[in-house]
Amino acid sequence: MDIKRVRRFGESFAHPLVVLISLPNDTGHSRFAVTAGRSVGNAVDRNRAKRLIRAALQNLLPNIKSGWDFVIIARRPLADSNCQKTQNALKSLLRKAGLYHKANFVSSQK
Repeated sequence: MDIKRVRRFGESFAHPLVVLISLPNDTGHSRFAVTAGRSVGNAVDRNRAKRLIRAALQNLLPNIKSGWDFVIIARRPLADSNCQKTQNALKSLLRKAGLYHKANFVSSQK
């Protein structure tokens, strides 16, 4: 994935904790890049922010539409956040982008 291409031509969605940039690709599956600049804090804070984003994405992956490239950029408040808040922020941005679909499970109770 070419991160510069996604940042330049992709559509951006902002949240106080993260920024999501998305661009369609022709691979048939989605790819993710997670970044945290120096504005987030020192190396420990930046690494923690990236781990939080990756952990929050794990539960959302089955519901994200395939065929897209994503760049997720951490913002300063993310360093003081938790996994649930991060997951809610990502879900909100993905819904805003129209790329999150909740799977409908039909229970067969008799």
